[in-house]
Amino acid sequence: MKLSLILVTGGAGFIGSHLVDRLVEKGYSVRVIDNLSSGSIENVKHHIGRKGFELLRGDLKNREDVRKALRDVEVIYHFAANPEVRVSTVNPEIHFRENILATFNLLEEARRAGSVEKILFASSSTVYGDAEIIPTPENHPFKPISVYGASKAACESLLSSYGYLYGFKTLALRYANIVGPRLNHGVIYDFLVKLRKNPRILEVLGDGSQRKSYLYVTDAVDATLFLEERMNKFYDAYNIGNDDWITVREIAEIVLEAAGLRAEIKYTGGTRDGRGWPGDVKFMRLSIEKIKSLGWKPRYTSREAVKLTAQHLAGIILG
Repeated sequence: MKLSLILVTGGAGFIGSHLVDRLVEKGYSVRVIDNLSSGSIENVKHHIGRKGFELLRGDLKNREDVRKALRDVEVIYHFAANPEVRVSTVNPEIHFRENILATFNLLEEARRAGSVEKILFASSSTVYGDAEIIPTPENHPFKPISVYGASKAACESLLSSYGYLYGFKTLALRYANIVGPRLNHGVIYDFLVKLRKNPRILEVLGDGSQRKSYLYVTDAVDATLFLEERMNKFYDAYNIGNDDWITVREIAEIVLEAAGLRAEIKYTGGTRDGRGWPGDVKFMRLSIEKIKSLGWKPRYTSREAVKLTAQHLAGIILG
């Protein structure tokens, strides 16, 4: 049986590169397009030169780059985006251009290409904002409190409309906080970078009571491929997260243990209600009953995912 040609946008990034590893391992022909703004060639260099793998350095904001990337493609995993939620507070246009405009270009060129059958989109728990129901189900209203979350919600709306109008099977993957090797942003990474600069004090933004769910990247990829095999609608959405959650204070303690340090934890800055920054969702735990009802469940708890990630990154960042 002929295997599909798969395009992974942002395939040199954190989650995207782990997905590429698994697809190549399964024998698929994989094409990656990445502008390397947050991704790295290091994440996929072990595939370069391998039959069936192609890396394009291109930008989804450039329609010609998109057209080139989509030639003969049947399945798209759209993971290209600016992943930094905090960018919303200082330069919201970045999320408009890198997330919304890039997604529109991809969908429009996919419509014109004629070969695309499935599109899977890396959405985010941030579409729910300060959720009124926790664990938060997929039918909870969108109430994003950051431009990042708003951009993901907008992209989902585009995805749905293109699915229904043009007959694509589309799927929005609403990820919790995904962690693991190759992570280059987020709380665990930031803590270790701070400790490299000052191993005596660990500065924590906010009051440390922020509580969120974390998922190890291999679990995220497992869930993604599990759902791709079951896609049968013009548009559908699934939460991909964990059954538990963990506080920022606990993460700080885990990071210090992984680093072998006994630094003072100093809580500072943030907002009046203890968030790390404006637009930061303070409490996030997704309901994953929908995907669990199909037979998938995470292998690692939030604490285990954080610990494994901290141990791996500590050796790289701290040496």
